[in-house]
Amino acid sequence: MAASGNLKDNNQNLKMKKMKRKIVILGATGTVGSKISENLLSDGHDVTLIARNIERLKKFQSMGAEIISGDVNDVEILTNAFRNADSAFLILPDNVKAENTRSYQRLVTGNFIRAIEKSGIKHIVNMSSLGSHMHEGNGIMGGTGEQEVRLNQLRDVNVLHVRSAYFMENFLRTIALVKNKGINGTAADGDHSIPMVATKDVAKIAAGHLADLDFEGKSIHAVMGPRNYTMREFTKIAGKAVGIPDLQYVQIPFEQAKQIFLGNGFTEDFVDNLLGMASGIKEGIFNYQKRNQAATTPTTAEEFVKEVYAAVYNT
Repeated sequence: MAASGNLKDNNQNLKMKKMKRKIVILGATGTVGSKISENLLSDGHDVTLIARNIERLKKFQSMGAEIISGDVNDVEILTNAFRNADSAFLILPDNVKAENTRSYQRLVTGNFIRAIEKSGIKHIVNMSSLGSHMHEGNGIMGGTGEQEVRLNQLRDVNVLHVRSAYFMENFLRTIALVKNKGINGTAADGDHSIPMVATKDVAKIAAGHLADLDFEGKSIHAVMGPRNYTMREFTKIAGKAVGIPDLQYVQIPFEQAKQIFLGNGFTEDFVDNLLGMASGIKEGIFNYQKRNQAATTPTTAEEFVKEVYAAVYNT
């Protein structure tokens, strides 16, 4: 009888996991949010996407998504979208024009909390980062850490924080440098090994939690890629994939990097926060999370540069 009961419970759990869910996605135009949206729509879920630039979401509209024009500063739009939804994906957007980055981040987190409380939604998957639990020395991730703490104060709401490793996609941003100068570089140390992950693996995990509702209370799912890499090692792998086997990684001096960002129209405070994260890499902000089987994802650097980096480089 006990075995039969367990089988019945397992079948019921499986049936629940396959139910069509109503899910809201913020940041659907981003590298993670877009992949989450595609995964959920492909699985037949009822997906609502909120973005300022809805022109970039036509692909998902053709797949059946509901598209809402709005942003993280409109609590009413967020509340109406969250109401009657089974789950929602939150991500704290960058604002390169913010004169005070932390104040902006606090404002957005406050908007999220007000919308969650007013709507009554019960399951939230929050995009966070390794190192967010370090409440100093982590630059811009201080805001994601504070968002974790504030979301954890919500009563009767299940919140899962996806703490992601350094995105492999970040290397796509320096392709112009590789093409124009024949080097790769950022402000981060080249020889400090950190976890790196492909965003498709992050998206798969986040989409699974949003659909399965398999979390209770307040919890964390670290997503750390297959292993650790240094910037120099990843650069070598990328160079080999695009026919530059001797591609070198050069750490760009902070002041030089700062002037580049300022020249692109970023505010000084945002740049200081961004470079604070780069400095924190060497201090270990990405290395305090314990790796286990649940945190380890399959896409290697070699697979990523073959499937994604080389394709972008060659176009």
